[in-house]
Amino acid sequence: MTQVWLFSLYSVGMPLLFSSFWRAVSYCFMPRVIMGSFVPLALMMATIVGIGYFYWESGVAQITLWLQDTELTQSALGWLDSVGWSGLRTVLAPLILLFAFTPLVVIVTLLLVAVFMTPLMLNLVATRRFANLEKRRGASLLASVLWSAASTAAAIGLLVVSIPLWFIPPLILFVPPLIWGWLTYRVYAFDALADHASRFEREQIFKRHRLNLLIMGVATGYLGAAPSLLWASGAVFIAMAPLLVPLAIWIYTLVFAFSSLWFSHYCLAVLSAMRQTEPVPIDSTVIDVEDVTDLGDPPPQLPKNTLHDA
Repeated sequence: MTQVWLFSLYSVGMPLLFSSFWRAVSYCFMPRVIMGSFVPLALMMATIVGIGYFYWESGVAQITLWLQDTELTQSALGWLDSVGWSGLRTVLAPLILLFAFTPLVVIVTLLLVAVFMTPLMLNLVATRRFANLEKRRGASLLASVLWSAASTAAAIGLLVVSIPLWFIPPLILFVPPLIWGWLTYRVYAFDALADHASRFEREQIFKRHRLNLLIMGVATGYLGAAPSLLWASGAVFIAMAPLLVPLAIWIYTLVFAFSSLWFSHYCLAVLSAMRQTEPVPIDSTVIDVEDVTDLGDPPPQLPKNTLHDA
């Protein structure tokens, strides 16, 4: 029985995963989506400019002092000087600060997209493809916010705990994207189903399609590595930072917008198929037949011969 269920999940889920991917790619080129991506970009840039104005110089100074006081880093810097890379001394402290700041940028950008773009894109997908899909509203706005906050807190905790693993060359390629993928699928899949699915339907989709949802999240996590290169280049090429940093954040925004579209297409298609094959009751309350038929005492009946005699 389990093998049959797994085969059914693979045969239905995997093709749907790829078809949803290409649909999400095509939707990313819509003017409405592109214009919507500038809202999180503007908010994120305002936040970064504010933080940088007040804390950038002091942060770089603190890291520079730490590098000078640490014997191991002094040995590494001495080796860089010996091979002719002494110029890296000037950019090492800004680069470390920028890398330390990157997880916060990624998380905040993800949440900004979830707040400002996901409702727009979910409505776009639902209107164009699932106009007849009933909205059972299994989660309120407050529930969505609490779910995202709890998932984000758990992801930050996992990132902090896993930092020692980042210094092991093979694991740095897998651990952070896996955590980003877990957070992405938790936030975007929940938001995609909040309006249309009941709580029972959402739980069933999370249970049956958890692997595919995690694959989608990890894939978008690896896509997020591309803007990280531009983000890091902003510290190396200081003169290009005013161009590279906003460009990196905008690409982050588009990556998460694509993720939201991908999850919207996939989750709503799964929900639609579930309702066609497995009808789910809206209300799980069990009503006793006797309670329905018991309407009180029956009306009095006339004697059988009364009507005949009349």
